[in-house]
Amino acid sequence: MGRLVAAGLAAGAAMALVLTLVVFAGATEAVITASVLLSFGLGWVLVALLTTRHTQRPQRWALAPAAVMGAAGASLLVLRPGDDGMATLSWVWPPAVLVLAVWMLAQMRRSHPGRSAWLLTPVIAVLVAAALGATYENLHLRADQDIYAAAPGTLYEVGGHRLHLDCRGQGSPTVVLFNGLGEVSASWARITDQVGTTTRICAYDRAGQGWSDDVSHPQDAVAAAKDLHALLDVAGVSGPYVLAGHSTGGTYAMTYAARYPDQVAGMVLQDSSSPEQPTLVPTFDREYSVTRRVGALTPTLARLGLAGLAVSPSHLPPTAARQVEALTASPRSARNLRDEQSVLLDVFAQARTLTTLNDRPLVVLTASETTSTEGWATAQDQLADLSTNHTHRTITSTHVGLLEDTGPAAESVRAINAVISAARTHTPLATP
Repeated sequence: MGRLVAAGLAAGAAMALVLTLVVFAGATEAVITASVLLSFGLGWVLVALLTTRHTQRPQRWALAPAAVMGAAGASLLVLRPGDDGMATLSWVWPPAVLVLAVWMLAQMRRSHPGRSAWLLTPVIAVLVAAALGATYENLHLRADQDIYAAAPGTLYEVGGHRLHLDCRGQGSPTVVLFNGLGEVSASWARITDQVGTTTRICAYDRAGQGWSDDVSHPQDAVAAAKDLHALLDVAGVSGPYVLAGHSTGGTYAMTYAARYPDQVAGMVLQDSSSPEQPTLVPTFDREYSVTRRVGALTPTLARLGLAGLAVSPSHLPPTAARQVEALTASPRSARNLRDEQSVLLDVFAQARTLTTLNDRPLVVLTASETTSTEGWATAQDQLADLSTNHTHRTITSTHVGLLEDTGPAAESVRAINAVISAARTHTPLATP
């Protein structure tokens, strides 16, 4: 009996892996969740069929969870609700799953007297944990509503959606900050607080990030550049600008510079991704394939309260740390990360159109943590060669430390201030 039950559920689990990681790799949260439900629904059907055919104790009750999961999965696959719809459903299904779990436990005990009644206890425990995790996530999101409602900057209407822009300080050239994947405008708190004493500095959230509105389809770097150009115009923030990008944000900055070269006074790249990574980093293709497939699962896992496990504690000042943790440890943030990962190769291709900054000042900072990646140092050197007026330094830091940790963030500030000074005086960058 136990082996047949295990075989049925194992078949369902195997089908779930195939559907989510192969057949529907990179799909939306609704499709991924539907795939899991349909797969495990099939698993319960197999439990009922196998035990009916091969034992004296048929487990026909297993058809009930099969029907519930199958119907729910089919509905999601047909209706394909968006983020708001999935959020609404996350208040509905946890109580239903708890009721189903209690009913299943009673059926198991009735069908398997004695010790064998607990054969499927781990499965019931997983259902209960999923329901409780989703409830926790809902309550956590509700508790964070004050953060979502209190954007530190201003929301501007751009192209049918609102974008968040937070500017502080006075002076020119204005510094514009570009978030990496999974980052938000508040991630730059240490930078904005210090550079804001020197010149005007603006942090913003791309569509789908932080306090900005969602859009219907993933945006590539060209679409993001058009959005930013319109945002700065409607906000009355005039150029030329010093562009500063961290991680993948660097490639978004490069794309902006390629499209609007007259609006660029200089650039700072902080452990930036390179558009040449696919050719220079031997492990890139394999890692990107895995990241895309696994990344598609994260909105569903985040809906179960597991997003916080993947977000490292922030080293930012307390207010910014709470903002970053609230805005990044959520199903919405997981969806945005999945969407931006899906267009990453397009972003690299678009960033590649920037072939030179001529003699405009450029500082490239490389985190010591990433230099062990084969090909990364070469990619960073190539970024520095975009300008004849550049400096390139390796900072003892983690990748995210260039924004979050006191010492490395101070080096980022120093780099930005150096570019500001060179842009103002039209002189070569000072030797570090």
